[in-house]
Amino acid sequence: MATTDEDDGDLSDMLGELRVLLPNAQLLSAFLITVPFAPGFAGVVAVEKHVFLATFVLSVAALVLFSAPAVQHRLMRPLSNRTRFKHIATRQILAGAGALSLALVLASQLVLSSVLGHTLANLVAGFVAVLILALWWVLPNAWRASGRF
Repeated sequence: MATTDEDDGDLSDMLGELRVLLPNAQLLSAFLITVPFAPGFAGVVAVEKHVFLATFVLSVAALVLFSAPAVQHRLMRPLSNRTRFKHIATRQILAGAGALSLALVLASQLVLSSVLGHTLANLVAGFVAVLILALWWVLPNAWRASGRF
């Protein structure tokens, strides 16, 4: 299948986007890896441990989903069907963004519950969720639907 310069640009753009997203997932995962080894973690209540586990699993899932297209691209070179690859990679990136979205909300709740208490932490985590939902998911889809971009 022949490729065009636009196809190559789209693939390069996608890999560039991964260079932005991947470090965020790496940083969150690295931070979360250290948490169970902190002196006070043993005293954390069971509910917060479940929130921690969900946050950790989601951040690692985001890390795997974000890195998958780059690894796949490297292993499958030269690509025989760039369009199909980009379609699959886009789905993986969006699934990773979904996992990272949830991990960021849960991480916010987990950290802030220690600082502000559960009620205020839940409110702030809710605000973070609304912010991510609006900026990452709703606005881009609304802009695309309106034909502005």
